[in-house]
Amino acid sequence: MKAIIIDDEKRARVSLSLLLQEYCKDIELVAECENLPEGVKAIRKYKPELVLLDIEMPGYSGLELLDFFNENEIDFSVIFTTAYNEYAIQAFKLSAIDYLLKPIIPEELVQAVARFEKYKSQQYKALAENMQHENFEKIAVPSGNSLILLNLAEIMYIKGEGAYSEVFMTDKSKHLVSRNLKNFEDILGKDKRFMRTHKSYIINFNEVSSYNKSDGGWLVLKNNTTIPVSIDKGSLIMERIQIVKR
Repeated sequence: MKAIIIDDEKRARVSLSLLLQEYCKDIELVAECENLPEGVKAIRKYKPELVLLDIEMPGYSGLELLDFFNENEIDFSVIFTTAYNEYAIQAFKLSAIDYLLKPIIPEELVQAVARFEKYKSQQYKALAENMQHENFEKIAVPSGNSLILLNLAEIMYIKGEGAYSEVFMTDKSKHLVSRNLKNFEDILGKDKRFMRTHKSYIINFNEVSSYNKSDGGWLVLKNNTTIPVSIDKGSLIMERIQIVKR
């Protein structure tokens, strides 16, 4: 599996590179970058599966990495490496696989890489489960070490935030999933119940109670949640709505 290191400190890059060589034989280090712009170029060039990313760097924080990519370009996972533990919550809000404090302990690095490998395995299993049949009533989403089966009819809407999404159900439960919204759009694209109405939202059209067309517009769901509508989606929504003529 291909990986890159992004860290402004040469000593830290060398140290982490040696640890990977010694303890993580399955990881192929394809690039070492000293700042975020270089790291972004390396990600686009080498297409790594894993990015080992420092947070505190001159110019750009590692937490800004996803700002450089469109959602359909985020096909890599992140393990943050930093000397400051106050970034932990922010790191996991970006759906990081793990968070390692410097100086990095070899055992913790091995555990983080193992967690990444397990995560990838769960993603592949979920994809296989979802693509097994063209017409399906459930989708499988990874959650920790398990796959959760969600009934499509019970999904109200899905909200995307960077590399992860929240799936909101009709029973008021919700599931945080380490997949971007494009992944859900690809899987649900053939199901006429679902539609991407905004860069951040996919909705179940069966849960829509009304549509307001002013200022780009918004949808109101049966539970009174309002969902924004992109200007270019308005005509598509109107095609879905059966207008009763007087």
